[in-house]
Amino acid sequence: MKHITDVFFDLDHTLWDFDKNSGLTFETIFKKHAVDLPLDEFLRVYEPINAKYWKLFRENKILKEDLRFSRLNEAFEVLKFSADSNLVEALSEAYIKHLPDHNFLFPDAELTLAYLSNKYKLHIITNGFQEVQHKKLRNSKINTFFKTITTSEDAGVKKPDKIIFEFALNSAQVSKNNSIMIGDNLEADVQGAKSFGMEAIFFGKDENYQGWQVQNLKDLKTIL
Repeated sequence: MKHITDVFFDLDHTLWDFDKNSGLTFETIFKKHAVDLPLDEFLRVYEPINAKYWKLFRENKILKEDLRFSRLNEAFEVLKFSADSNLVEALSEAYIKHLPDHNFLFPDAELTLAYLSNKYKLHIITNGFQEVQHKKLRNSKINTFFKTITTSEDAGVKKPDKIIFEFALNSAQVSKNNSIMIGDNLEADVQGAKSFGMEAIFFGKDENYQGWQVQNLKDLKTIL
């Protein structure tokens, strides 16, 4: 990996433990808005619905506002929980507001970033919303590791579109030949980067994927 000078990370589900932090956020806002639903039952229904709407958002089939409202609304419908549009809107706004209040990272995230930052320039490429992602990075105290932070709103497109990778590399002033992408989503992060011409590491486990993959961030030390 001597040719690699810059390492680009996804944020949610890669460094920042989205599922854990999201669950804690729902626990907070459900209490505040007196939503009487068992949290475990809600999350079991909500999480795959959220993933479905994020895929639609990546594919430009829905707008940000549709994503925020519809994922909650559909989960409530499946659970047969009565929630009018005003409550769904209020919860949607409260969720975005309070999500960065909880900042659990994946195991060994800080140690791995500290190790890598001594060898490479580190960057973020994320499809998450700009106003939230910067807060997550600051509140979890890992923002200082990164030279540049590129959100899909900065680039005007979302991963896996090649344009967001081009935008991020231009911001970092580095070529694709000297860069590598690390992320949890095979389509958006890994295939997106590879289609652009970058190398990539999959953070996760997929027996069908032929390429670098790690299940713990500290294992990046064996590759980088």
